[in-house]
Amino acid sequence: MEKNTKKEPTQRRGVSSKKKLEITAWLNAHQSEIVSGEMVVFFEDECHLLWGDICGYIWGNTQERIEVPVLNERQRQTYFGALNYYTQEFLIKPFKKGNSKSAIAFVEYLLTQYPKSRMTLIWDGASYHRSVEFQDYLKSVNQGLNENEWKVTCIRFAPNDPTQNPVEDIWLSAKKFIREYYHLCKSFTIVKRLFELAVHHEIFNFPKIFMYD
Repeated sequence: MEKNTKKEPTQRRGVSSKKKLEITAWLNAHQSEIVSGEMVVFFEDECHLLWGDICGYIWGNTQERIEVPVLNERQRQTYFGALNYYTQEFLIKPFKKGNSKSAIAFVEYLLTQYPKSRMTLIWDGASYHRSVEFQDYLKSVNQGLNENEWKVTCIRFAPNDPTQNPVEDIWLSAKKFIREYYHLCKSFTIVKRLFELAVHHEIFNFPKIFMYD
C-alpha cells in the first residue's frame, strides 16, 4: 500500500503533463480560427460561495488565516465562470446550484455573447459536465453538424488537478479582494457584489493564463 501511495503523485503529474500537451497542441492547431473569431475558447470552472466559508476564513499566499464575522452559514451562491483564452476576458453568471441545468444555461449565455462563433469549453470532469442531460444538450445543439462544425465542443482537463485551470487563480484573486474589503462585508449580498465586481468582464494577464501558449 505504501509503495502505491508514493507512486500516485507521480502518476497524476504524468497524466496532467500529457493532457497539458494535448490541450496545447489542440489550441495551436486551431489558432487561426481562434484569432479570426470563428471559434472562441473558454477555460471554465465553478465557484461556490458559502457565507460561513468565504467570510469565515480565506487563505492567502502566506497561509495566514483571516477571520471575518459570519451571520448566516446557510446562504450560498454558485458562480459559473469562463475565461476567454484569446482575449483574457472573464465572464461569470450566478446560479442557485451547480448542476446540469445550470451548466446548460451558462453555455447558452456564452453563446449569446458570441453568436457568430463556434465555442469550445475546456473544463474539469464535474458530474454535471458529464451527465446524460448535458450530453443530450450537446447532441441537440450540434445535431446535423460535422465534428469540425460543432457549435459547442467540450474538452476535459486531466482529473484531480485544479492547477491545470487558470480560472482557479481568478477565483482566488476574487476571494483575496473580498479579504481586503472584509470590513464592508456586512451581508452576503455585499459579498456577492464585491465578488462580481472583482472578476466580471475583467481582463486578467497573470502568467498561468498563458500556460497553454
